[in-house]
Amino acid sequence: MSGLSALKLVTSKPQQANSPQHARRQKLCSKLDEQIQLAKAQQTGTEFLSFKTRTVKDEATGDSRRVSVPKKLKPWWWTDDKGKFCITVRYGAKTLEIVEGKNAIQTESMTEVISTLELIRSAVDTGDLDKRIAAVSGLVKAGFETDATQSKKSTLKLPPKSA
Repeated sequence: MSGLSALKLVTSKPQQANSPQHARRQKLCSKLDEQIQLAKAQQTGTEFLSFKTRTVKDEATGDSRRVSVPKKLKPWWWTDDKGKFCITVRYGAKTLEIVEGKNAIQTESMTEVISTLELIRSAVDTGDLDKRIAAVSGLVKAGFETDATQSKKSTLKLPPKSA
């Protein structure tokens, strides 16, 4: 027992899993971080690569291994016909409206693009956009559900072979 007396013993419970709201926030924050890094790299003239992990099966040995491969990142901003930068915030395949009816944010320079993305990231972190994220998340989920029901309904039945 003399060895155990040196330990700090406490009563504790494991933490509950994150709420769906918190998970959606974290997902959007990580995407915003990538966009901020991409904008900073474009501003300095360097290249930014983000990586994802994939499992690849070796055909010769049949072993599976995890490999890091670069992601294709598309910037969320573009220049309009007047030379100003427009930024959209994306959640999955849908555009997130920061304010009802407005789908883009206009800025003057790449520096403002970076500061705008950082401002949006802090708003997402504090939970200011939770209702908007939940609405877009619902649209994304509904898209998956309709695709699944359509694929189940469209079953092709072939006529029996004639002998």
